[in-house]
Amino acid sequence: MASSSKSLFIIECWKARTLLQTMIWRDVKSRFAGSALGLMWAFLQPLCMMGILWFVFTYGLKANPSGSDVSFVAWFFPAQIAWNFAQEGLIMGSGAVTDYSFLVRKVNFKVELLPVVKIGSSLVFHGIFLLLVIVILLLTGVTPQWSWLYVPYFTFAAVVFLVGLSWLTSSLTVLFRDVQQLLGIIAQLGFWGTPIIWRADVLPETMRPWLALNPVYYITEGYRVSFLGPQSGNAWSWDVAPRHGLIFWSLTLVVILLGRSVFKRLRPYFGDIL
Repeated sequence: MASSSKSLFIIECWKARTLLQTMIWRDVKSRFAGSALGLMWAFLQPLCMMGILWFVFTYGLKANPSGSDVSFVAWFFPAQIAWNFAQEGLIMGSGAVTDYSFLVRKVNFKVELLPVVKIGSSLVFHGIFLLLVIVILLLTGVTPQWSWLYVPYFTFAAVVFLVGLSWLTSSLTVLFRDVQQLLGIIAQLGFWGTPIIWRADVLPETMRPWLALNPVYYITEGYRVSFLGPQSGNAWSWDVAPRHGLIFWSLTLVVILLGRSVFKRLRPYFGDIL
């Protein structure tokens, strides 16, 4: 009996994995379906934004916020692509249930997979951006180092956090459609409030510990320190990483439990509202 139950569990896990892969690729293909440039739009908008900020700081302000000899592009891009992934995952994940409303009424479909699908499709584009950043770093003279192997860990951390947060926001979006608009404003405030184009050590020393309460800061700075090591020039470094990691995973656990609880409570009402 135990062996039979284990086999059924493995089969169900395999089916869920296959279903997720299929839905993620369909979401990737359908995201820009009908547009002339298609999937290119997924890269043009963030690249234009990154290019504008590079131009403004390099030629307009003639500033290098890195505080080190590394170029602004090499210092800025790793943290920026981490932020782009977090922002896109949150916005897309929050609309997952409403975007796939036709699946909500299917009794046997696990609706909680929908935010995972959206984050998974964002992860596909993020992987391509990671390759682009690696090329940029090599062209700007950054030497590959063992700390680059930490990047997948921070990507995994971002995915786990975004899944928990998307369970919460996607369920609330079904009831209150203004949630996505509010998240757009929060994302704008979060970008300027997170040390992406400025260093954390410009803050008074008494304020720096509060940055640890910003989960995305752990991700963006993790990318930067992983790719650049000591050249990152920021106050965040490997000696404080365990403390920041403990805070991040504690907050993530709270978000997952809260998001899962709210999603399960509101799930019975999705079909009636949609």
